[in-house]
Amino acid sequence: MSPINLGEIPAAPQNNDELAATHPSLETLQLLATRRSTVARMLTEPGPNAEEVKTLLRLASRVPDHGKLAPWRFIVFEGNARQAFGDKLVEIFKKNEPSADHERQEFERQRFMRAPIVIALISRVQPHPKIPEWEQVLSAGAVGQIILIAASAMGYAVQWITEWLAYDDDVNKLLKLSEGERVAGIFYLGTAQGPITERARPMPGNLITHWSAS
Repeated sequence: MSPINLGEIPAAPQNNDELAATHPSLETLQLLATRRSTVARMLTEPGPNAEEVKTLLRLASRVPDHGKLAPWRFIVFEGNARQAFGDKLVEIFKKNEPSADHERQEFERQRFMRAPIVIALISRVQPHPKIPEWEQVLSAGAVGQIILIAASAMGYAVQWITEWLAYDDDVNKLLKLSEGERVAGIFYLGTAQGPITERARPMPGNLITHWSAS
């Protein structure tokens, strides 16, 4: 159970409600300064419950979205559905890798059992005369980042990965993806089994230039 009281999270504003333009928050900045993903194999129970998942995805949907297209959707795997998916996934894997040993096959069968909750973020690009595909894909990426931040703020560890199944046509059929849809990420959520350590990060000074007319 999350240590956060969901009752303290504001309800979704209604269309045309007046909102604050800024939200000064040292806690938010501290989270952004120290947030770190936890690898799926280090996750265990408990994971977010149904109401927490619903809240998490509501918050994640509040991203920049040119044209209000909502060019993304979610597929949630919980309970026995994780194993049922794995039973089908391993058959696809064996077709692709017939020489794989039993240990690797069982890993694929148990892939979604690594975390209590697994969420697939689906990018769904829609043809539009004024909104390029690239902007719609970026919006889906923004959703993924908010999932990481919101899950951490709710007290859960999370990892965003794709791996081979995100790019496999048979898996896409298993997920019932439509034309223009693709897996933007698979999110494993639960409780970290142990401490995590910082990894190497890019140096912002090496990535920033300042444009000048001269």
